[in-house]
Amino acid sequence: MAGYRKLSRTSSQRKALIRAQVTSLLHNGKMVTTEAKAKEIRKVVEKLIAMAVREKDNFETVTVTAKVARKDKDGKRVKEVVDGKKVTVYDEVQKEIKKDAPSRLHARREMKKILYTVKEVPQEAAGKKKNTKEVDIAEKLFTDIAPKYADRNGGYTRIVKIGQRRGDGAMEVLIELV
Repeated sequence: MAGYRKLSRTSSQRKALIRAQVTSLLHNGKMVTTEAKAKEIRKVVEKLIAMAVREKDNFETVTVTAKVARKDKDGKRVKEVVDGKKVTVYDEVQKEIKKDAPSRLHARREMKKILYTVKEVPQEAAGKKKNTKEVDIAEKLFTDIAPKYADRNGGYTRIVKIGQRRGDGAMEVLIELV
């Protein structure tokens, strides 16, 4: 007996389907799908959340000095003439950044193998490419989801049966983060 459900798909199609549904579940918090798909998704999501819980505090905050171009009121770079050439003026700025420990960096890369990037479009800017922003689901796992489940040992998802689908009679379920 196989260790996974084939879901009537080739391996590449199955992998893409699971990746898409895992990303959607972590981004939205819940989704409706068939029972077989939900049970496969649950395996992957549980592993990702467990990894995030294990590594959520494994970073250090570092202060770095960065050169940032000075900008005028219109948002354009300020330039000065030096030796007959126009040169951009830079200011030094202190920034605080999170520096991942090696194990957290490895966990982040493992998550990125599975998760797709998600683009959010605000309601007022629907249809415009300019205002879209990419959501880092791996970062969301570390900052939002993992602290919720820090004191929990597994069982991060819940599957609730809804009923049979009208078209083919497949059992539909709601899978959600607890």
